[in-house]
Amino acid sequence: MNQNRKGSKPVTSNSQQTSADRSTLLIKCLKKKKLLWIIIGIITVILVVTIPIVIIKTKKTNEIKLSTMTTETTNVVKLSTLTTKTTTHEFKTTVANPTTTVQNKPKYNKWKQHGITIAGGNGYGDLLNQLAYPVGISIDDNNSFLIADTHNHRIIEWKYNSIIGEIIAGGNNGPGNREDQLNTPTDVIVDKEKNAIIICDSDNTRVMRWFRESTTYPETIIANIHCGGVATDKDQSLYVSDYVKFEVRRWKEGHIDETLVAGGNGKGSLLNQFNGPGKIFVDEDYSIYVSDQANHRIMKWKKDAKEGIIVAGGNGDGFHLNQLSFSTAVIVDNFGLIFISDYVNHRVIRWSEGDTNGTIVVGGNGSGGGEPNQLNFPRGLSFDVDGNLYVADSSNYRIQKYELCTE
Repeated sequence: MNQNRKGSKPVTSNSQQTSADRSTLLIKCLKKKKLLWIIIGIITVILVVTIPIVIIKTKKTNEIKLSTMTTETTNVVKLSTLTTKTTTHEFKTTVANPTTTVQNKPKYNKWKQHGITIAGGNGYGDLLNQLAYPVGISIDDNNSFLIADTHNHRIIEWKYNSIIGEIIAGGNNGPGNREDQLNTPTDVIVDKEKNAIIICDSDNTRVMRWFRESTTYPETIIANIHCGGVATDKDQSLYVSDYVKFEVRRWKEGHIDETLVAGGNGKGSLLNQFNGPGKIFVDEDYSIYVSDQANHRIMKWKKDAKEGIIVAGGNGDGFHLNQLSFSTAVIVDNFGLIFISDYVNHRVIRWSEGDTNGTIVVGGNGSGGGEPNQLNFPRGLSFDVDGNLYVADSSNYRIQKYELCTE
């Protein structure tokens, strides 16, 4: 035993060594766990902070996308609405007037109230820049104005923008009944087929054709008629009112015999009678509109009718909007609107068939007058292709142009 102790090194027992190792391992393990928990804690904190931020950002992004999508949808809807409105407008315009080729329906139905003098206006006289009681007016294809210059016993042509007119019929040595003379012409229209004009030569009780070629002599085409007005239909048949026989007759081109088409039942105010028939108008359906002057009304006679219908006035002589006072001229536009020279009321008035009242178009500003917004016993009426209105302002010795309003 002594030998063994003497020759050996002091040795720690196994139990002591194992305990120490375990203690060291435990400490290391605890350190690792602590570090792990710290890491887990940090990660947890990061996740706790990061996840809500990500959620919020995602939500905002979605909201932005949703908002953008909503805005885009709204814009699409607005664009769709705009497109729909435009399409509807075009559809209405097309349907309202699908086949018109001669005259488009005017966007506006009013005329400027201050007229422009385009012929005459230089006092009563027989000079080439003067007129003396113009009664009838017509416009040819060259936009020249043909005027029945009644008291000068001539037809004068006034070219567009001219300051003087040119005598194309009558005007030779005063009134007369020679073939080259006229006596109180009251109406004139264009005969396109024969390059001529047709004249209501009132006090010579005849209707004449004057050719626009100076080498061709004028001719009497209807005799023994007290002509108040002349008109033609689309077939070039000629219609003439007779203010003594109180009737309107038609002469077909190439035919000798005439046909009674309105009136002919003596003087009176019944629906089959006239009292002083004046100017006339024939529409596309061969209906005849007659200025029944002394009955203060406009009568419409449909084709083959035995009596007419009152389409304007007929409520006695007066100045109210349901009355006329010597309705001296009538024209009808492509849309059935009736325009009337309301002579004693110094105005042009418009009616639609079936209306109880008319609407003043121009004039009506005082009892006659020479201002641009006044008329003084208006007679003949005409339209150009642009819808401008022309009035024979008889006692102002001028032709007035009223421009169609465009705004």
